[in-house]
Amino acid sequence: MIRKLKNGDYRLYSRKKDPKSGRRRNLGTFHTREAAQKHERAVQFFKRAG
Repeated sequence: MIRKLKNGDYRLYSRKKDPKSGRRRNLGTFHTREAAQKHERAVQFFKRAG
């Protein structure tokens, strides 16, 4: 899940909520939406690849 921050950056959050905190995990902050989407694809790949 990608959200735009007030300062114009984009933050990547995990799809599921963290059971301990009840919030979504921050998976990185990026200057462009394209960079965030690229990182999201990499995260999904490595989640499956182990």
